[in-house]
Amino acid sequence: MNSLIDTSVIVVFSVFIMLIGFLFARTGRNLKSFFAGGEAVPWFIGGLSLFMSFFSAGTFVAWGSIAYKYGWVAITIQWTMCIGGLVTGLYLAPKWKATGNLTAAEFIKERLGDQVQKSFIYIFMLVSLFIKGSVLYSVARLVGSSLEFPLVPVTIVLGIFMIAYTAVGGLWAVMVTDILQFVILTAAVLLIIPLAFSEAGGVSTFLERVPENFFHVVNGEYTWGFVVAFALYHIFYIGGNWTFVQRYTSVDTPKSASKVAFLFAGLYIISPVLWMLPPMIYQTMNPGLTGLETENAYLMVCKQVLPAGLMGLILTGMYFSTSASANTALNVVSAVFTNDIYKGTINPKASDVRLMKVARLSSWFFGVGMIIIALIVPYIGGIVEFTLSVGAITGGPLLAPPIWALFSKRITGKATIYVTVISLVVNLVFKIVLPLLMDYKLSRANEMLLGVALPCVLLLIYELYAASKGWISEEYQQLQERRIARKAEIVEVDEKEALEIRRQNRFGLKVIAFALAFIALLLYVLCAFTAKGTILVAGIATVILLCSLIPFFASRKVVV
Repeated sequence: MNSLIDTSVIVVFSVFIMLIGFLFARTGRNLKSFFAGGEAVPWFIGGLSLFMSFFSAGTFVAWGSIAYKYGWVAITIQWTMCIGGLVTGLYLAPKWKATGNLTAAEFIKERLGDQVQKSFIYIFMLVSLFIKGSVLYSVARLVGSSLEFPLVPVTIVLGIFMIAYTAVGGLWAVMVTDILQFVILTAAVLLIIPLAFSEAGGVSTFLERVPENFFHVVNGEYTWGFVVAFALYHIFYIGGNWTFVQRYTSVDTPKSASKVAFLFAGLYIISPVLWMLPPMIYQTMNPGLTGLETENAYLMVCKQVLPAGLMGLILTGMYFSTSASANTALNVVSAVFTNDIYKGTINPKASDVRLMKVARLSSWFFGVGMIIIALIVPYIGGIVEFTLSVGAITGGPLLAPPIWALFSKRITGKATIYVTVISLVVNLVFKIVLPLLMDYKLSRANEMLLGVALPCVLLLIYELYAASKGWISEEYQQLQERRIARKAEIVEVDEKEALEIRRQNRFGLKVIAFALAFIALLLYVLCAFTAKGTILVAGIATVILLCSLIPFFASRKVVV
């Protein structure tokens, strides 16, 4: 790794991304534009943003570690995300958009009541901090190891940078970052794969050297039971996570919301294969990694095969993809706090200016909590154990009840709280209490299956019991009355606001076009410093430059 060239690339690209965030500072006029893009975000941008929000450096660290140790099963695990996207596109995304709510928390308040909403808000905020703290740890580990900086200061600096970007630009800034990282990381992976195969002695040599069972669909502790449970978990996670719900509510129609999820699903058919091949190849190049060392497998293959400058570019891409994931969570947590706690409870008459100040300050507050969580990840088993355990414990209990409420007219707020609390307590007992007191531990598959199946079983039992009694939820009846009243209201179209939304979307498309052209130019410059893969780098740069024309011409179609 040429430290000077790579560091220069990191600095230049980081400054460029931050400037984009400042460009969008002027577009956040109110909560609707800051948190939902005026509910007029193009579906293909929403879909790419959802894809990149789901994806982070943790993909390379956690799943890359599994790919290095067990092989193809890392791809199998990630294909469950495609299943979650398909189910969401068919049933859940259009349902969320049809609610007419800005956030998932707002729907929970209307459908299940204030107390349920507040309980879920506190749980969601806490879980979001844990999950995004883990992805911040992932990228800090990658960047720190690459540049040989200590982990703690790297974690703090990168975390502060993430918070600043989110607090300044809002949803559009986050989505533009998502698009850029999608392009950068796709380009980098397409470059790494042929270079890694070349370094390993070719495809045939790679196939000869892989361990036994390396290409089995399931392997090791990742059994069919785990895969099925993980698929169910991702139906809830992709269809009900408040961070992703924002992608479905920020487009114009329920049909567009479905397209957002379908694009995500399509991308998750091909991308896991491309992402996981490099650490799988590296297993044949250096099979001696053990323990937490395997988390660095992706980084090590990059350092070994990438030419000067490209290592800096992929590190920046990994950082900002993680940043995009964390930024999205911070954006949604801030939206929930500002819209549903501050505006809903503390200061209902707050002006747009006041709400924008609260939104940006709350991003900083929650961001600091994310940094603290990232600093403790190494002390609780590493990224794989941390990520899967948090998902198993909280995914089903937190996400299944609101999704159920999208379709059920019988579920009540009180029943929802009981299901969530009982499921959380049982999961915590099996994950923490029993291993400490009785040395009893569930397998990875059973842990995940318990986490997603228990709340579903409890919800089904209540639904059947309520149906036998002929009960209809009082909260559901009140929601229907409110919706009828809203339909009867004469909605005045604010032409000025509509014009500002169109201007914001046109501006966003132009910025994406300019940013893609900038990336292409940067790659062309790096061609002068690369000793290998020069033609491939130039070809990828040309493709990116041509792709920049798509958002440019799309922006010209937006009438302002």
